[in-house]
Amino acid sequence: MTGQPVIVIPARYQSSRFPGKALIEIDGKPMIEHVFRSASRARGFGKVIVATDDERIEKAVLAFGGSVQITSADHRTGTDRVAEVAAGLDAPIVVNLQADELFLSSSAIERVLDPLKAQPGVAMATLMTRINSAAEFEDPNVVKVVADRNGNALYFSRAPIPLSRDGKDAVAFRHIGLYAYRREFLIELASTKQTPLEKAESLEQLRALENGHKICVVEIQQESIAIDTPEQLARLAGKARNES
Repeated sequence: MTGQPVIVIPARYQSSRFPGKALIEIDGKPMIEHVFRSASRARGFGKVIVATDDERIEKAVLAFGGSVQITSADHRTGTDRVAEVAAGLDAPIVVNLQADELFLSSSAIERVLDPLKAQPGVAMATLMTRINSAAEFEDPNVVKVVADRNGNALYFSRAPIPLSRDGKDAVAFRHIGLYAYRREFLIELASTKQTPLEKAESLEQLRALENGHKICVVEIQQESIAIDTPEQLARLAGKARNES
């Protein structure tokens, strides 16, 4: 297969925790535009596509000159939505960038490709960054990840993991909503049924782990702030005002 890696941003309007968040205006622009433009600055990609089932999001993306594809309204997860787009692409690697990863830099997006470029056997990769506050560690909207010594994910959870009983030696990491897949692997993964842990945690990446696949996790130093709830957006706005 020829072609460059492609970034697909799944964006639905009916988010259970924050309906319409992709269109929430931040500094005069919808959130989806901020994420799209950051992705467009990343080097080594052929194109950036927003995948949505909503005409309001399609209209917003077209208004700022972005590329958008309407997908099925029946998809259960962003993985499934991205896989629909991937099926029509001539790209060896497809990156799934969550539409609420507002402050993820273009350089961080580039880093998720590293394991797949370096190791032909790696089918899926993602990012993590250190958690530096107790509030973030305890927040169920912040997804935590634990990896083994080879850099492969052991588990992802909304619960505070790993638990340190004596308060020592444990380092916690936040999972960043960005995945790189080899195209064929993504399409195969999306064709499988949702798994029990995936449903329990509402974390689609657990489908890969429960089916015995490895997910390579790359640590980055950049802080990442995903907007999952209106309360997180309010705290972000307050922080911006305090720093201005």
